[in-house]
Amino acid sequence: MSSEEQKVLVVGGAGYIGSHVVKALRDAGKSPVVFDNLSSGLRENLLPEIPLILGDTLFPEQLKPAMSGVDSIIHMAALKAAGESMTEPEKYAKNNISGTVNLLNAATAAKVKYFVFSSSAAVYGEPQYLPLDEAHPAEPLNFYGYTKLIIENLLRWYSQLRGMRFSSLRYFNAAGYDVDGELNGLEYEPNNLLPIVLETIMGRREKVEVFGTDYDTRDGSCIRDYIHVSDLADAHLRALDYLKCENQDLVVNLGTSKGLSVLEIMQIAREVSGAEFKYTLGPRRAGDPAVVLAKADLAAELLGWRAKHSDAQTLLETSLRAYRQSS
Repeated sequence: MSSEEQKVLVVGGAGYIGSHVVKALRDAGKSPVVFDNLSSGLRENLLPEIPLILGDTLFPEQLKPAMSGVDSIIHMAALKAAGESMTEPEKYAKNNISGTVNLLNAATAAKVKYFVFSSSAAVYGEPQYLPLDEAHPAEPLNFYGYTKLIIENLLRWYSQLRGMRFSSLRYFNAAGYDVDGELNGLEYEPNNLLPIVLETIMGRREKVEVFGTDYDTRDGSCIRDYIHVSDLADAHLRALDYLKCENQDLVVNLGTSKGLSVLEIMQIAREVSGAEFKYTLGPRRAGDPAVVLAKADLAAELLGWRAKHSDAQTLLETSLRAYRQSS
């Protein structure tokens, strides 16, 4: 089997971001296979021709047969609600950390060579300076971010001891939907602002809750770095190619260095949709920094990657299209 024919196993590939990565792999002529327990992912998120292995990383016996013909893994399966991780750390330790250990052990036993990991800006914690670069201290504010940091450290050791090259992609705020309009599978029980706004516009939620309007920002609400999911998908392909071509490990931020505030997102949503919606202004939420912005120069330098679709208009328009087509 040639390297072009070898499979890319996308763990968690039926989820929101995962399904976009799978589509990008297919469009690039790769052979993606999805491994997912469908706890939050959906079969309808996947294009019809994509093979799906129903399985769970918590069960090593389910992982072993999934490794057949695989030379690369993209690992996206994780629990990701930061607030919940602080009240149910056991659940996050088991799913995120133990599940990844099982996956790594199955991968190294099968001589898988390359591993791309969906990490998070949550590894940084409270910004000590902005924009955040990869050298910023990693001091997570929540247990979810801690699980991501633990996995990054595991990957360094597995690379050193087992020779499996890895890339950790530290996402900032993923948003938007497939720019081609081919994927419309909606995120399951979203926790992030933009899909919550869209659900409210579509009548699936009563209101949007704004947490904090007294931050030292231009309008008093939190500012975040939003990155279009199609741009994220492109970065995964580039990271995989980098591992194969350079044979070096990689840790990079994926963001735009440009921020949008909560209130700005809501205003743009009104303009794009032509709809009004209810919202409430409440107190700050514990653990929310005022501003989080990425410095993604390293991804540009090493991967030739830059965000192409992450402007506010495209984020909102592609999201609104997906929600309207699914209604």
